[in-house]
Amino acid sequence: MKVLIVGGGGREHAIAWKAAQSPRVEKLYCAPGNAGIAEVAECVNIGVMEFDKLVAFAREKEIDLTVVAPDDPLAAGAVDAFEAAGLRAFGPRANAAILEGSKAFSKDLMKKYGIPTAAYETFDSAEAALAYLESAPMPIVLKADGLALGKGVLICNTLEEAKAGVQTLMLDKQFGDAGNRIVVEEFMTGREVSVLSFVDGKTIRIMTSAQDHKRAKDGDQGLNTGGMGTFSPSPFYTEEIDAFCREHIYQPTVDAMRAEGREFKGVIFFGLMLTAGGPKVLEYNARFGDPETQVVLPRMKNDIIDVFEACIDGTLDQIELEFEDNAAVCVVLASDGYPEHYEKGFVISGLEKFKDADGYYVFHAGSKFDVDGNIITNGGRVLGVTATGADLKTARANAYAATEWVTFGNKYMRHDIGKAIDEA
Repeated sequence: MKVLIVGGGGREHAIAWKAAQSPRVEKLYCAPGNAGIAEVAECVNIGVMEFDKLVAFAREKEIDLTVVAPDDPLAAGAVDAFEAAGLRAFGPRANAAILEGSKAFSKDLMKKYGIPTAAYETFDSAEAALAYLESAPMPIVLKADGLALGKGVLICNTLEEAKAGVQTLMLDKQFGDAGNRIVVEEFMTGREVSVLSFVDGKTIRIMTSAQDHKRAKDGDQGLNTGGMGTFSPSPFYTEEIDAFCREHIYQPTVDAMRAEGREFKGVIFFGLMLTAGGPKVLEYNARFGDPETQVVLPRMKNDIIDVFEACIDGTLDQIELEFEDNAAVCVVLASDGYPEHYEKGFVISGLEKFKDADGYYVFHAGSKFDVDGNIITNGGRVLGVTATGADLKTARANAYAATEWVTFGNKYMRHDIGKAIDEA
């Protein structure tokens, strides 16, 4: 079969790498792709929001399955566009992708159906939000309602910080229209865990757990980023927690969406906080997480194409997900200055060392070819260096050893990804 993957980051590279292993795939395309994806797929210069061009390309090449990976095109109706053209596409329709596209919607859904989450209030005006903050307990969390590349969440320790946060989100519009409405949320404490799942509208299959590091600097300092590294599985995600979440969070979310007439088919990412009062939902994403995908898919035994099709066809109950009894750690190599100001265009060296290294992977997030055919940096997050091991400590040591194989100008990384493993 012919498969098209929409997207061009580390998540899409991991998906393309996994899809390329399927004996069912005879030809793989990616739009727009990147220099790393080009090793396993033919890259096509079409943007993720150019739905008409994507559909036309899929028709021209007789694509059998399109996988829409990023949040923006999902929320804007990419899957709807493909289905309207009579084409098969993996991912939620726009009316289901709102689970991520509007934090106010997802919070209201959880309240209505009794799914555990933090207490919250929603505001459409800065004036009302500021008045509420005057008597609200600190610390507190401010969230832009719409999509903000994983960065529209502000943790405010004082009233002054919270007021400045309202200014940033609602008045200065740092994240554009995503901040027209904000959610003001109770600050929760505990371990964060990421759990990805496949959903076919009624059945949910849980993937292995992971844990992300969002802050730019060591010790969870600095600004929020799209993710500086991750590990899988999380030693804090126990069998007891898994059983609780399956009964009170995972299946109830799928059932709630169906009850609302928003049948969800695709991937639901559950961002969980393991609080003293039990697991609660921090956020939903309506797609694979990045960089979580880069540690989860290398551990998955299943043919991912079979799983994608089962989600579309409503036959996921016939599939049991299987994962290797090992661990994986991903360290993001970024451009120094990310997520604010950074330079691009530096030649990347050492990538060839991964080709014959079993259990070591490099997933490209921000790379491209220059006019001379060199692979150069083209983003804030450049590469995700992933390694597996018999256990988390071994995988972590392997991943950090592999980061030394790669060099480029202004290379930056955190040195404590997975350090929490030592505390488990």
